[in-house]
Amino acid sequence: MKKSRGRTGRKRRRKRLQSFMDGVNCSHKLEYIKLKKWLKDRGFEDSNLRPAQFWDTGRGLMTTKALQAGDLVISLPEKCLLTTDTVLSSCLGEYIVKWKPPVSPLIALCTFLIAEKHAGEKSLWKPYLDVLPKTYTCPVCLEHDVVSLLPEPLRKKAQEQRAMVHELYVSSKAFFSSLQPLFAENTGTIFNYSALEWAWCTINTRTIYMKHSQRECFSLEPDVYALAPYLDLLNHSPNVQVKAAFNEQTRSYEIRTNSQCKKYEEVFICYGPHDNQRLLLEYGFVAMNNPHSCVYVTSDTLLKYFPPLDKQRNAKISILKDHDFLENLTFGWDGPSWRLLTALKLLSLGADEFTFWRRTLLGDVISARNEQQTLTITAKICHFLIEEAQHVLLQISQLKRNKENLKNHLALVEALHLEDLKILQKSAEIICNLNMATT
Repeated sequence: MKKSRGRTGRKRRRKRLQSFMDGVNCSHKLEYIKLKKWLKDRGFEDSNLRPAQFWDTGRGLMTTKALQAGDLVISLPEKCLLTTDTVLSSCLGEYIVKWKPPVSPLIALCTFLIAEKHAGEKSLWKPYLDVLPKTYTCPVCLEHDVVSLLPEPLRKKAQEQRAMVHELYVSSKAFFSSLQPLFAENTGTIFNYSALEWAWCTINTRTIYMKHSQRECFSLEPDVYALAPYLDLLNHSPNVQVKAAFNEQTRSYEIRTNSQCKKYEEVFICYGPHDNQRLLLEYGFVAMNNPHSCVYVTSDTLLKYFPPLDKQRNAKISILKDHDFLENLTFGWDGPSWRLLTALKLLSLGADEFTFWRRTLLGDVISARNEQQTLTITAKICHFLIEEAQHVLLQISQLKRNKENLKNHLALVEALHLEDLKILQKSAEIICNLNMATT
């Protein structure tokens, strides 16, 4: 008897462990019960998806039945979607229609989110607002100390993103003030910078693409956003394929999977073939073992290894600039990219080979010396970037000890650099093998 009880205990333990690996079902939580009821009232049929907490991706949706390629994952009725139509039919509508110059569809949606969040219990969208993240991890929300640890190309884009959101806030202040009759409190305190930052991140990280026709009450920016409650709990995986679109017949936004998914597993969608820098910039997360990930080589790093006394140096840089070969130079899981090698081959042309620069850009082999020098410099750049990544990782681990409040943000940047390091080490191996093959 004892024996079988032990086996049952083991089985139960294994089952518990398995359920933890799969994810912990959260559909009993009050916020999800309220959200499901709210969606049902708007025509959403309960599907096979359950909100769950996963150990690696955090909050997501699990399926209660196995999914085959072609299966419908979710169908969300138009009534559940939050679009500029929703905004125009609210009390904000008349203020938007009157305002000149017209606001952008993006600002209209941001304004609506801030106003509804402020309305609290009175908001018709409260069940949805309650499950939205309270804070985000997009670079626009990161502390200066954390942004400075990002790889240079991403750091630049993060600074541009921050400036753009700040400009959006400054240019919308007058419009926000015009809404004063709707509020008892001062609009300046309701529509402050941090409220706009939260609303902007909500839209930037969570909207689905849904085209709306151009309307006079909005500026000329494309009106392509829709917030999709419940559906937006689906996480991204670079390894799945889905078909997502608004179905005009059923008047619902539908997602079909092109991949299989086992019962009780997390259901993923794909936001696009994005590398980790793009994922962090736009969505505030990093995907491990992302096949699309790469490490960017800046033009400064590229030129560091070439003799400044090369008489044709300036001409070579001009050619690379004119033919767009100073941007998007990368190391990937399969080693240095063709673009990177081509740029390095052109920079490595000897004085007697310079006339062959057009052939170089087309991918022709110019000489054994040129090929060899290209590989040598590629290896040097790769090792330089490895040392740089290791140095930043050291800085991050020290900061994590000293700055408890930044721990989560630092862990995100750390994940990015760790992934970069793996790519660079793989690339170094590939270059070494190429070197051995050519010598």
